[in-house]
Amino acid sequence: MHCPPRLVITVLAAASALLVAGCGAGTEATVASSPSPSVSKASRALTVKQLAAAVGCTAKITSKAADYRQATCKVSGVEHVFLDFDTAAGQRAWLDYAEMYGGIYLVGNRWVLSAKSKEYMQTLSAKLGGTVEEQGAYGSSPAPSSS
Repeated sequence: MHCPPRLVITVLAAASALLVAGCGAGTEATVASSPSPSVSKASRALTVKQLAAAVGCTAKITSKAADYRQATCKVSGVEHVFLDFDTAAGQRAWLDYAEMYGGIYLVGNRWVLSAKSKEYMQTLSAKLGGTVEEQGAYGSSPAPSSS
């Protein structure tokens, strides 16, 4: 799913505000059909710059928050959004909040990548590790992702 940059920035700003306010800590809310962050054994913590280099572009940092950074770049005309997190709890809180906007994410060890399609994310998963999570828009029932 491709999100307009303003929507992504809005989502990230709101998630950042929740995290700074402490609302993300200790919550037990999970995405009903998304797997818990079961990261493949091969997945290691990567930075937004390392993620961008792995897909063939240079990351442009678009925001920094208390415990994560976001960057974007384009590869063959496809917008990529990368996030790296200081903590796994911060990452899970961001993903839980992102559920209301829907999307397909490749989720690794304290990093998230979003781009064009589930199939593309599965291809990247083979290269980077992580698991594909498909989030439904708030109020909908997202389809479970199989990776």
